[in-house]
Amino acid sequence: MGRRRKPKLIENLTIVGPADKGRCVGKNEAGDIVFMEGVAPGDVVDVLVLRKRKGVMEGIVQEIKSFSEDRVEPICHHFGTCGGCKWQHISYQAQLQHKTSIVENAMKRIGKVGIKEFLPIVGADKTDYYRNKLEFSFSNKRWLEADEINTDVSNEKDVLGFHKPRTFDKIIDINHCHLQPDPSNGIRDFLRDKSKEMKLEFFDIKGNKGFLRNVIIRTTTLGEVMVVLSIFRNDIEVIHELLDALQESFPQITSLNYAINPKRNDTLYDIDIINYKGNAYIEEELRGVKFRISPKSFFQTNTAQAVKLYDKVVEFADFKGNENVYDLYTGTGSIACYVAQYCKQVVGIEEVVPAIEDAKVNAEINGIENTVFYAGDVKDILTDEFAQKHGLPDLLITDPPRAGMHPKVVDMLLQLEAPKMVYVSCNPATQARDLNLLGEKYEVLKLQPVDMFPHTHHIESVALLALK
Repeated sequence: MGRRRKPKLIENLTIVGPADKGRCVGKNEAGDIVFMEGVAPGDVVDVLVLRKRKGVMEGIVQEIKSFSEDRVEPICHHFGTCGGCKWQHISYQAQLQHKTSIVENAMKRIGKVGIKEFLPIVGADKTDYYRNKLEFSFSNKRWLEADEINTDVSNEKDVLGFHKPRTFDKIIDINHCHLQPDPSNGIRDFLRDKSKEMKLEFFDIKGNKGFLRNVIIRTTTLGEVMVVLSIFRNDIEVIHELLDALQESFPQITSLNYAINPKRNDTLYDIDIINYKGNAYIEEELRGVKFRISPKSFFQTNTAQAVKLYDKVVEFADFKGNENVYDLYTGTGSIACYVAQYCKQVVGIEEVVPAIEDAKVNAEINGIENTVFYAGDVKDILTDEFAQKHGLPDLLITDPPRAGMHPKVVDMLLQLEAPKMVYVSCNPATQARDLNLLGEKYEVLKLQPVDMFPHTHHIESVALLALK
């Protein structure tokens, strides 16, 4: 049997910048390059190399020799454990600089396209309590912090919080989250404590057994609150008792719902949502345009930044009032309804059927009559026949998922030859790849990063393309 190689210690490694998945990359004079977590660009560290794959080393920090000038004190007690805000120890100004670099590097290394104007990143005015949606998990297995081992806390099993990264069956018991405004923290704490009082079973994900699985909390700037409780088995009396107690303690909940999910996974897209009290939806408003959000609806998670993002789409589109617009991956029609007032017609396509139903409702409640929505995969719906039916687009807006656009969609866009295109992306790498393919007929006039998720490595990017 071969001898196991001893981990290599690399000393005095300077952290030179951010990398993928919230990690950072370090480099020294010898040319060693190592990826790791828990550091900040500008730190000098000693790192233990744990693995090497395809010439790339990954390691863990053994000692920080000197700290970056961009370091700040994290505000959250759970920083470094929960993994939700991996950049909270870096000043926000530095975060914006690093996110700009992420977009620039993707465009240069992957896209290899010239960008006529790279605009300064649009930062967030509020960097905490900015999310309008969070999901917490019930578990009978608690992740213990180092200082909690061999204490009274170590005997507590039932918890409600976030998954520990790379540990699917352990949950961090959250005592306060700085991501979502009130009453999010209060609702979570009440459900945890009341469920213990009622002696309800918290879920065992390995054994696929228990009673309480998850809770989704959504809030809006209009003061509306939605709660969706996911439960493993149907015990109506117990469910009603818990939900009644929750509603009594939090009368500001305007939409109280539950779902029975006996599956092996937590997704609710194929599960019926039962509206118990209040409306089956909540409403949000962006610059006078109302949006009805149902339990399964996708809506931009940072409402304030969504306004800035959609304003940027309008600015780049430079509407004249007579445009025929295609809105690909329209979701619940948020962009389509937002821009409808500026153009002649918007035709939206989205794969998720319930989202299209929401899009139609959103158009109706706003009195918008110049939108048409289709449910189906964009690569299947967007054809020559579709273009003949609805007319060639003067403007094409696309906002695909993280994987970017399917090659068939890119090919069809090259055939359609819309004079102008606005590409909204949540993944600069796949956006850069698609821009490279579109470069056959399009040039990128402007690129605008928008920070939707402070304290994380995630970044949105809006590109304006013009037919050559």
